[in-house]
Amino acid sequence: MAPKRPKGAGAFPKPVESPAPKPPNPTELYAALDLGTNSCRMLIAQPKGSQFHVVDSFSKSVQLGAGLERTGRLSRNSMHRTIQALRVCQQKLKHHRVKHMRLVATEACRRAKNAKDFIAQVKRETGLRLDIIAPEEEARLAVISCAPLVSMKTEQLLVVDIGGGSTELVWIDLTSVPAWDRPRAIMRLHSGFHTQDSPFPAAKVVDWISVPLGVATLRDLFNDVDDDAARYALMSCHFEEKLSNFSPYRDEQSREGFQIIGTSGTVTTVAASHLGLKRYDRTKVGNDRQALIMSGSAILQALLRIWPTDRLSVADRGLREGLLYAQMSVNGVLEDGPF
Repeated sequence: MAPKRPKGAGAFPKPVESPAPKPPNPTELYAALDLGTNSCRMLIAQPKGSQFHVVDSFSKSVQLGAGLERTGRLSRNSMHRTIQALRVCQQKLKHHRVKHMRLVATEACRRAKNAKDFIAQVKRETGLRLDIIAPEEEARLAVISCAPLVSMKTEQLLVVDIGGGSTELVWIDLTSVPAWDRPRAIMRLHSGFHTQDSPFPAAKVVDWISVPLGVATLRDLFNDVDDDAARYALMSCHFEEKLSNFSPYRDEQSREGFQIIGTSGTVTTVAASHLGLKRYDRTKVGNDRQALIMSGSAILQALLRIWPTDRLSVADRGLREGLLYAQMSVNGVLEDGPF
């Protein structure tokens, strides 16, 4: 018998996107592109109030990091798939005449020996200029993308971004910030984790870490283990071992006033399955995606084993939204109102 759909199962957080009152002005459009180890994603949006309205989007699995664990290089086939996807992004940017954009690459390009050659090839063949961002910036952008989901009751916050090639964890102390200002205090971190120019009480970043293990790299690391249960256990324990340098790992955390926000395909897929959402179609999940969900769930299990919580907040957003918020905040085009 299928499990009953829990009461309130459709109660996902209010999305960032809200209806645009009129056709977008090209001068107001912003773009954010995230080229990760597994996927290429882009959003084109216009500011609207304290948030933004999405005008166009793109998402495709390109598996840029396929074979990277073994060879240390981006393969020819992976680069070809990725450039094909980036050509579609370039066409969309041209169609909308976007002037403000930030196009970034993450862990696969940070680690690959031939990353610079690949970035040059992308520029040559598509005209797009990709920036390979540092782990701290990736973590910071993931954090600010989650600002609207921070509860006013939260005193200790853990933001977790499970990517294809790396996983970022950021622990934030909000006890010195007035309850009403806590979501916006997270947004103010766009200027950096350690430099605060704001006259308002600041969110304190206790510690952050970028673990060079994500859903794709962890899968590849244990793909020679045939037994599913054994592979799952090994992945979860191996990931936990990488957290020993993360200072909150050594401290016991009270559940009261503690919030975890997870941002990734893993967290949203696990939540959709748990809630029995009708739009989730298991028959459309391919073998490759199933393997990624297993490794992602192993990461998530390790985190919840270390920091048990009564509630996990699901952020259907991530690096792209953080890139948009950061650009719009710097340009002063977001209203200073409630989320």
